[in-house]
Amino acid sequence: MGITMTVDQDALQAFVGKAVEEFGAIVSAALVVIGDKVGLYKAMAGAGPLTPAELAERTGTDEHYVHPWLVNQAAGGYVAHDATTGRYWLPPEQAVALTDETSPFYIGGGFQVLTSAMKAEPRISENFTSGQGMPWGDHDHGLFQGTERFFRPGYEANLVQAWIPALDGAQAKLEAGATVADIGCGHGAHTLIMAEAYPKSRFFGFDSHAPSLALARELAAEAGLADRAIFEVAGATNFPGGNYDLIAYFDCLHDMGDPDRALRHARAALKPDGHVLIVEPMAGERDVDNFNPVGRIYSAASVLICTPNALATGGEALGTIATERDLQRVASKGGFSRFRRVTETPFNRIFEARP
Repeated sequence: MGITMTVDQDALQAFVGKAVEEFGAIVSAALVVIGDKVGLYKAMAGAGPLTPAELAERTGTDEHYVHPWLVNQAAGGYVAHDATTGRYWLPPEQAVALTDETSPFYIGGGFQVLTSAMKAEPRISENFTSGQGMPWGDHDHGLFQGTERFFRPGYEANLVQAWIPALDGAQAKLEAGATVADIGCGHGAHTLIMAEAYPKSRFFGFDSHAPSLALARELAAEAGLADRAIFEVAGATNFPGGNYDLIAYFDCLHDMGDPDRALRHARAALKPDGHVLIVEPMAGERDVDNFNPVGRIYSAASVLICTPNALATGGEALGTIATERDLQRVASKGGFSRFRRVTETPFNRIFEARP
C-alpha cells in the first residue's frame, strides 16, 4: 500500500531556497581556491577599491574571468563593492581570513581540503555499496597540502601555548630534552612547531605517505631543524624506536583502521612515565550534538576522507565524529589506564593518555 504525503508548500519553498543558497556556496568554493591559487585575494589585500581591469592587471590575469569572479565574491560577502564606482575591495577582516596563513582565523586551506576531497565522490559512492575503503594517498594531491594549510594555524596558536602545558609534566620534559614520536605527521607542521619550541628535544615524524614526508624533510631543512626533526616512512603499528617521552597523534587516530593496535604499539614504545597526546576533531557524545556547522563539516569529512582510509587499512572506522567514549575505549584496549580531555578549541578536543 502506498504512502500518502501531505506537502507544506511554504516549507517546500523554504527548503528549495536553502538548497539554492547551498548551490552558490558549493560552486563558490572552487572560486575561493582559484582566488587563493592565482593571488587575487593577496593582490586585493590593502590595495583599496579596484576595478576588475585593475585587479586583472595587478595579477596578470584575464579580465573576462576576473569580473564574474568578483561578482560571485561580492554576492557571497567575501569582497565588498561600491555600486557607484563599480570598484571592489577586500575588507581587512576577510583579508586576514583569506591571506594570512599565520592567523588562527585563516580559512584558505579549508576550501582546498573540501574541493579536493569532493573529487573522490565517484569512488566513495561505489564504496557505499561495496563497503570498500580508499587510502589517504589515493586522494587528489590538493588534499594533502590543504590539510596542512588548514590545521597549521590552529597548531601554531595552541600546541606550545596550551596543549602541551595541559599535559601533566610533559612540558618540563620537553624543555629539558625529550624524545618524541609524531605519528601520522603528514607534512610535519606540528613536528616542526615542537622542534622549534623545544631545542633540547628530538622529534621523529612517521607517516605512510612518502610524498608528504619528502616535503616535510625539505621544510625541516629550510627551517634549520633537520638535525632534530627526522622523518621516516612508517605506519602507526610498526614505527621504530622506543623509550619515547611523548607520542602524538594530530587529527589522525580516527583515520586508522586498527587504532587499538596502534595504541598498543605506542604503549610498548613509550617510557613508563610517558605521555600520549591525542588531538581529535570536535564532536559530541550524541548525534544531535553534531547538528551544527562544525559537526556538519566533520561528518562530511568522515564520509569522504577518514572512514574510507580506515576501511582501507583495517577493520575499525572511528571516523571524524568519534565520541570521547569511543576514544577512551580504544585507549583502554591499547593499554592505557588513564585517559582525560585536557583542553579543547572550537575545532578540536585534546586528550592525554598515560599508562
